[in-house]
Amino acid sequence: MHRLAGPLSAILLAGTLIGCKATVTGIDLSGTWGGPHIELRLLGDSATLEYDCAHGKIEEPLRPDSRGRFQATGVHVREHGGPIHEDETPDEHPASYTGRTDGREMTLTVTLTDTGERVGTFLLVRGRAGIVFKCL
Repeated sequence: MHRLAGPLSAILLAGTLIGCKATVTGIDLSGTWGGPHIELRLLGDSATLEYDCAHGKIEEPLRPDSRGRFQATGVHVREHGGPIHEDETPDEHPASYTGRTDGREMTLTVTLTDTGERVGTFLLVRGRAGIVFKCL
């Protein structure tokens, strides 16, 4: 076994540490994430969302890359006040869910892919309930 002596070992160690980055790849994001106007419940390979006057579903896992960025597809359903009629067709749209997380906080942007409408960008915190107001 060889040992590096003095300054050379310090330089190599510093270079190794500078090249290392904390990543969020592989972090289990399961659980409740909440913020103003949104609550996200991640359950392994899928997720449900509750918004003010809407709800959604993601049917694939959120897998952040080494910079914490992710993208997934799902649906977004607009709700309305009053009763839902038996023959009523839900106002459902395919949606893109993109964002970034560090494992504690998440920024999530929701875009309807059939119309290009941006529903919004939300800031969520892991372990917090969402502050959501449903339609009356």
